[in-house]
Amino acid sequence: MRRKRGRWIGAWFDLARSGARAAEQLSRVGGRASASRGKALRKAATQLASGVVTPAAPAPATAKVRGGGRWVEGRWGLGPLAMRHYRLYLPPGASLRRPLPLLMLLHGCGQDAASFAIATGVAAVARAAGFAALLPEQAREANPQRCWNWFRGEAVLRTEEATLMAIVDHVCNLHPLRRDRLFVLGLSAGGAMAASLALAYPGRIVAAGSHSGAVPCAASNSTEGLQAMRGRRAPDLARARRQLAGKLPPPLILIHGESDHSVAPASAEATAQLWRELAAAQRLKVSAPRIARSGRRHPATVADWGCAGRPYLRLVRIAGLGHAWSGGHRRQAFSDPQGPDALKLAWRFFLRCVD
Repeated sequence: MRRKRGRWIGAWFDLARSGARAAEQLSRVGGRASASRGKALRKAATQLASGVVTPAAPAPATAKVRGGGRWVEGRWGLGPLAMRHYRLYLPPGASLRRPLPLLMLLHGCGQDAASFAIATGVAAVARAAGFAALLPEQAREANPQRCWNWFRGEAVLRTEEATLMAIVDHVCNLHPLRRDRLFVLGLSAGGAMAASLALAYPGRIVAAGSHSGAVPCAASNSTEGLQAMRGRRAPDLARARRQLAGKLPPPLILIHGESDHSVAPASAEATAQLWRELAAAQRLKVSAPRIARSGRRHPATVADWGCAGRPYLRLVRIAGLGHAWSGGHRRQAFSDPQGPDALKLAWRFFLRCVD
């Protein structure tokens, strides 16, 4: 028991130091390289440890929202060494008789929960659709750029995943939320973490979504993480199967810009291939790709794979979209209002995956 506890404590400390080690390693590699290669490495490092930074004034612990509903702020985790702040949006009408589905929304590197809520417009969508939205916030102690540590070793990754699920359990204990209707969606590093969570908790997550995220199970350090972002690392199929422990991964929607120069569109293709291989026994039925347009917004190519008469895997490739949240707020960084609304795309897919 003492040895097991020691491993957990070690993982917590490792988690707190992981981001700094990643930056240090990238810096050392850059120093040894030639000037041109060093410049490329620094650019890649910035892309790994960068994202949307939109300063936002801290909200009170509970704040009402124009249009209805309220934001609740809190802090929870596995213990003093693995705590995270979070924001939870509760639309009007939630009660013990009418508990709500819960969407966990994971920001990208450099973002915080407040700016990501604005960029995605999650309060308005959640209010209209009738779900609660949980936005955990990565701690700078865990990663200086607030990246979710999808690219770290398994001990760090498992601890961070467990921390996020502990927050889910915490808010479900405090508010009328449905534990059996948990969905997860993320952008960039948050997208890679969302896919990792789906593999780690297939019995709890109903469906998942990755927007501009790297392929999961493809990296154990920062160097491999950069390669995965470039589409140059294949996922470890055996590792993914170990996590699933014989279970089928939950349905997944992938949204990716065809002009993304930070995380290659090939990453979405690799994640789709991983899901198809993990669900090979289901004999997924593929549909012909279709073009989806909405007014003057960027067109999207949508490919579907079905299972048991329901959508199981969807790949949405958006023309003209870079490394940005599709359909996001026009005044937010790394947010493209000209794309189709990613949150609405994902939520419609999620609803089709449940009874």
